[in-house]
Amino acid sequence: MISGVILFPGAGTNANHQSLVAIENHLKQSQPTLNVRRVDFAYRIAGKSFPDRAPVLIETVRNAVLDAAKDWGCATNQIVIGGRSMGGRMCSMAVAETERKLDVAALVCICYPLHPPKQPEKLRTDHLPRVNVETLFVSGTRDEFGTVDEIKNATATIGGSVTHKWIQDARHDLKNRDDEVAELVAHWIMALPS
Repeated sequence: MISGVILFPGAGTNANHQSLVAIENHLKQSQPTLNVRRVDFAYRIAGKSFPDRAPVLIETVRNAVLDAAKDWGCATNQIVIGGRSMGGRMCSMAVAETERKLDVAALVCICYPLHPPKQPEKLRTDHLPRVNVETLFVSGTRDEFGTVDEIKNATATIGGSVTHKWIQDARHDLKNRDDEVAELVAHWIMALPS
């Protein structure tokens, strides 16, 4: 049974980004008793614009999950984690850690930043084969951080079940598509096996 969902923002935004708020609202409409928490990374709270290094960001994800499990009175494997762009990527890296593996129910990656724009050789995929939970990827079909084919190929290495949802003609920012994305994410989470 899913006890809650934790959402993390992309590098240039914070936890109050309208897309994360839209996902929370759709989840609450689907399941009013579901716990939902939006979490900022420490660099944003400190007023910095540039993200910390990955180990620091991953630790934020880990601590947020452990805190939520304690607050909600559930196991970490009853919590779905995910986020936009860098937030989703950091969640996937936390799940993929071998020594301190984070055991969660499922993973949601919205606009996964597969590589920097116009640099397809700089793939951010080394950890993906170690992801072994159900995972949802939501991306625009014109995302400059990863084409449809690139994302399909990269995520084929994931050990858990993978679902792809494509937002037609959308770029990395998924501009003006928040409700559409939120509905897809909420529906997928609500359909997870209990």
